[in-house]
Amino acid sequence: MQHTFQQTPAATADLTARELDAMCVNESELKHPWWYNLKYSAWGILFGIVFVKAEIVSWFRIQEMFRFESFHMYGVIGTAVVVGAISVLLIKRLKARTIYGEEIHIPNKTFNKGQIYGGLLFGLGWAITGACPGPLFAQIGAGYGVILVTFLSAVAGTWVYGRFREQLPH
Repeated sequence: MQHTFQQTPAATADLTARELDAMCVNESELKHPWWYNLKYSAWGILFGIVFVKAEIVSWFRIQEMFRFESFHMYGVIGTAVVVGAISVLLIKRLKARTIYGEEIHIPNKTFNKGQIYGGLLFGLGWAITGACPGPLFAQIGAGYGVILVTFLSAVAGTWVYGRFREQLPH
């Protein structure tokens, strides 16, 4: 069963603006009960367990990476990049749709200087704390309580970005 959705001019303009600096602009128009999303929590927990077992959340592994002492993290990240690139290529080439028949729209991105500043800030924070957004939750779940400081800092940084977004280079 295929669904088609018509967007208003205002919604189209908003989507165009978000495509400039947003990672995800695909938003389903379907509504589900709250419990419907519990399956994503289950997958997230499984993903976290894999992160812990593969030592992807290990502060020592992350420090080894930034000191160029081990290939472990570069292998994990490189594999993720290759799998992601192939997946996006297939989604675009095959004009894949969601399981509900909705179109998947992946906009082309243009380079801007804000990506350099953001990447440097992200890398610096990652090197100092040993945590990036994905493993952050797995580290908390594994019992590394000190990571709560990093989590609260990430939340604060996200709030600051949202507050000053219009004044920042994009």
